[in-house]
Amino acid sequence: MTVMNQATSEPVLSLEKVSVRYGRTRVVEDVSLQVARGSVFALLGRNGTGKSSLVRCMLGQQRVSQGQARLFGRRAWDTRTAAMRLVGVVPEEPDAPPGMTPRQLVTMCRSFYPQWDDASVAARLERSRVPRDVAFGKLSKGQKGAVMLALALGHAPQLLVLDDPTLGLDAVARKELYDELIGELAERQTTVFITSHDLEGIERFAERVAILKEHSVLLDEPLEDMKARFRRIRVTGAAARGLQWQPFEAQLSAQRDWGAEAIVANFSDDALAAFQSRTGVADLEVASLSLEEIFVALVGKPDARA
Repeated sequence: MTVMNQATSEPVLSLEKVSVRYGRTRVVEDVSLQVARGSVFALLGRNGTGKSSLVRCMLGQQRVSQGQARLFGRRAWDTRTAAMRLVGVVPEEPDAPPGMTPRQLVTMCRSFYPQWDDASVAARLERSRVPRDVAFGKLSKGQKGAVMLALALGHAPQLLVLDDPTLGLDAVARKELYDELIGELAERQTTVFITSHDLEGIERFAERVAILKEHSVLLDEPLEDMKARFRRIRVTGAAARGLQWQPFEAQLSAQRDWGAEAIVANFSDDALAAFQSRTGVADLEVASLSLEEIFVALVGKPDARA
């Protein structure tokens, strides 16, 4: 058994102070991440923040400009050929020979992997209602995504990498893809690394989230911890005039016709008590935030910091 197949506590994926540049253009700068075995890790960021470049570096498809990318504990660039036997990838754009049918693609992929599971691949394609003998190029975007996911999971990979897999899919196709993915996670301890703009979908199953902003990591923490510390606070009436939000860290704040509101990043019962004691505000509304609301608060303001 190779070191790569051994169950260890070492991260499946890791980036250590990684920078990526194209000529003089900086894409990402000094990024460090660790993806624990068996976890679901989501990397989020606006367009152009370098998510796809980091995915390529993690898979050994692209050299880092600086730092170190490791896959199963080894330098990703050096071990990429051997590591691909343990990795399934669903790219941002479905990528398969357009003239080949799903049946032919399955036959081709089966030849690459001794542990290929024909039954599970067939079952996934059946659940997604993918015609087996229609050319890949003639399938719908959702059907293409379903084929790519089935092929990526056909060899029971230890790591599944999804680079914005729901891009361009309608609501029904997105739900079907996520339902299929969640079913797979329930079945086996597959490590998942996903980038996506579909934050509502990500929130259903991600365990840890990192957010990129302005070429670097803004935050990296368990999703439940993040949601526990972010809140929207609203104050109405005369008490809202000129309100200062200390000891809260306000990511966004605004005066409204009806009062004032802020999204804060360090909510706790103690901080709330201190805020009310300092301001004398007795009547206020505190609401939890979705992942999408947190993301918008953080990346929608140039000087936001968590």
